[in-house]
Amino acid sequence: MTKKIFRSIVLAVAVVLVISFSVVTLVLYNNFSQVSSDKLAEQLNIVSTSVELMGDDYLSAFQSENYRVTWIDTDGTVLFDTEADSDSMDNHSNREEIEEAFKVGVGESERYSDTLMLKMIYRAEKLSDGTVLRISSTQDTVVALVLDVLVPVIVILVLSILLSAFLARWLSKSIVKPLNTLNLDNPTDNDVYDELTPMLTKINKQHKQISKQMRELKKRADEFEQIMASMNEGLVVLDKTGSVINMNSAAKNVFGVKDEVQGESFLVVDRSIKMSKCVNDALRGSHSEFREQRNGNEYQFGVNAIESGGKVIGVVIISFDITETAFAERNRQEFTANVSHELKTPLQSIIGSAELLENGLVKPEDANHFVGNIRKEASRLVTLINDIIRLSELDENLEIITEETDLLSLALEVRAVLESFAKSKQIDIIVTGESRVLKGVRRYLYEIIYNLCDNAIRYTGNGGKVEIDIGSENEKTVLTVTDNGIGIPFEHQSRIFERFYRVDKSHSKETGGTGLGLSIVKHAVACHGGIIKLDSTVGKGTTIKIIF
Repeated sequence: MTKKIFRSIVLAVAVVLVISFSVVTLVLYNNFSQVSSDKLAEQLNIVSTSVELMGDDYLSAFQSENYRVTWIDTDGTVLFDTEADSDSMDNHSNREEIEEAFKVGVGESERYSDTLMLKMIYRAEKLSDGTVLRISSTQDTVVALVLDVLVPVIVILVLSILLSAFLARWLSKSIVKPLNTLNLDNPTDNDVYDELTPMLTKINKQHKQISKQMRELKKRADEFEQIMASMNEGLVVLDKTGSVINMNSAAKNVFGVKDEVQGESFLVVDRSIKMSKCVNDALRGSHSEFREQRNGNEYQFGVNAIESGGKVIGVVIISFDITETAFAERNRQEFTANVSHELKTPLQSIIGSAELLENGLVKPEDANHFVGNIRKEASRLVTLINDIIRLSELDENLEIITEETDLLSLALEVRAVLESFAKSKQIDIIVTGESRVLKGVRRYLYEIIYNLCDNAIRYTGNGGKVEIDIGSENEKTVLTVTDNGIGIPFEHQSRIFERFYRVDKSHSKETGGTGLGLSIVKHAVACHGGIIKLDSTVGKGTTIKIIF
């Protein structure tokens, strides 16, 4: 702004000086020309009067450095000239001022030199005898006048421009200084020109509006940041060029981002072809959804366009952790398939035995065997259904009634129930430990001990032993069931608590059981807030410890 003011003032001064010089020169020149013309007319009058009285004697005696007198006859022949020989001069009848004098009595004209530096002024008057007396003088032209005063004018112009430059610099700084020191945070507190008051008042009003809007925007931005930070879902916002505007912490975990990526292309964050395609589709206004595993978890991604005014201005990517849901879906599908299979096997055996008996294809002495098989498979079916019902109850997290229960008494009760089964395999069930009272669901606690012992007996060879110990660690109740059976291979240990999972499916018929016992244990322990620890070595046995 200072430079503009400076240039404007200097330019204005220069223009004014040039115009002033031009106007003054023209005015002076016109005045000078008029004065010269008047003097020439006056001198002509004197000369013509003298010639009328004295004739050529006056002209012979006439001497002047400023004027030239020429006397022309009626036919245009030069009779006398003060500066040249009249006999050698051309006929003057065709001269403008001479022609005019012959016609009207008086004539005048001007003629310029070839260089335009001088101007000849001619004035002619017709005498009483019909001849014409002409007088002339030289006069500088405007060009000559300008050249004569050019040097002083240039000096004046330079001095004037320097002075105006100094004044312009000082004035521009004086004008701009109050503007540079304006306190725009409090516009009305400034002491400036009165002309700026309306502008400062308007700025103050706009400042208040902007401050209010900024506070509102900051409030909304803070709320948005808090919402994004507290979201369990991953949220990524991209602009229309595919650069990251915002990414919450959940999204950083999903995409494995540790550094700040705001402003960078999303391709730096994720280079998967599927995600890139979905982002490009969203920028064209499409919606995409897909599932993908990342970092050992399964996520569902939703990619949507952000529109404003009918145009796509960005993309939002939302990710949901569906690991548990997907796992539950797979479990339900597997559970349904397993239940169908497990129910179908005893039912087929029952139907087969019943059809043989019904059609009389069984010898009387073998009838009891088939009837016993029907009873055995029916009992197995009932047991399976009961286990499924118990698992359903545990899955539904129904409100349950708790009571004080002594785990040592429950262990002794379980031993009494399973003792005949253990004796059939020559296995000893040993109960050790101390009385530990636990507040919980007695039926579930019984199921835990029963299923652990039943499972241990089934996978322990003849002559083995199963030990149930009730103790404590760090003031917590601990249930430990140990056997010296076949053990569990390491690669299967993480899955033995899944429903219907068997380490060796080829021997499942021999060991019996429904395949749901350890799954019931897992859910019952979780219901009581407990922890299961497994230690097993193939060929040496298994120890399962539950800490309540």
